[in-house]
Amino acid sequence: MGDPAGCGPHITVKSWNALRSEDVRPFFVIGDPRLYKGAIPIEVIEHPSQAPAVFAGALPVLPMKIERFEELTPGTPFPASGAATVESIRRATELCLSGDAAALVTNPIAKSVLYDVGFTHPGHTEFIAELCRNDDEAFQPVMMLVGGGLKVSLATIHVPLLRVLDHLTPSMLQKVTEITDRSLKRDFGIASPQIALTGLNPHAGEDGNIGTEERDLINPVAGQLRERGINVSDARSADTVFHEALDGQFDAVIAMTHDQGLIPVKTLDMWGGVNTTLGLPIVRTSPDHGTAFDAAAAGTCRPDSLIAAIQLAEQMVENRIRFDG
Repeated sequence: MGDPAGCGPHITVKSWNALRSEDVRPFFVIGDPRLYKGAIPIEVIEHPSQAPAVFAGALPVLPMKIERFEELTPGTPFPASGAATVESIRRATELCLSGDAAALVTNPIAKSVLYDVGFTHPGHTEFIAELCRNDDEAFQPVMMLVGGGLKVSLATIHVPLLRVLDHLTPSMLQKVTEITDRSLKRDFGIASPQIALTGLNPHAGEDGNIGTEERDLINPVAGQLRERGINVSDARSADTVFHEALDGQFDAVIAMTHDQGLIPVKTLDMWGGVNTTLGLPIVRTSPDHGTAFDAAAAGTCRPDSLIAAIQLAEQMVENRIRFDG
């Protein structure tokens, strides 16, 4: 559902209108039916298995009640909706883990609203990873942005630049690269992926003259991974490596910082980029934008990114089925 006062309801309606006649897996939304009623035909369902039969003629809705719904105004954060938003994420994840749903596509949330109801996670990704945790294994989520012809994983995410090196450790970079390599094979159908690592410093440090992190941290990890059969480059200059990826030299790039990775993707495809979470037992994608409260208030929300997220989720599911045999 996402934040019901944000762009989620608008782009869900527009995505169903755009895709209902296409050859796509039927999807359903977990949300309050009143969010969509009147805009398009809806059909309240009791179980995901009912969605395919009604999808062509109506948006299937697995109902989730929002308290004080009559007070909700598009574009205005509404704290009373927080509990329903959190529960919709929980329920969707559980349906994927049980096999009743093939993939999870999340609409944007406003974390400030969720914190008012006791939400303790930095965002969707960490919450979903916690829900996927079992007694034997904790999952490390990796953020990958897909758009503009690029696939970019992030080694660090929402970290102040002055603290990047507190998080950019050899073990963490190794794990992010391993997860990216595995996902390129399993989720994207690339048999022998080639991965590029960006440098942290300008010109990838210029042999230690503009910083030593490439020489002392990034390149040693890359060498160890190559010995284990993962085709990953040493640190490459971030001002050219994305062009190299677009030119076909690399299937994915792992950026050392958040903005280093997101700037090229959003520049090339501001409206159609997709945020996908690697390293989970389920497929999860999301639009690569926030709640867009202003656009929700004006009724001008664009569905491009949600449509791309739904289509990418379908592709990832099909690739996993083939990979897993």
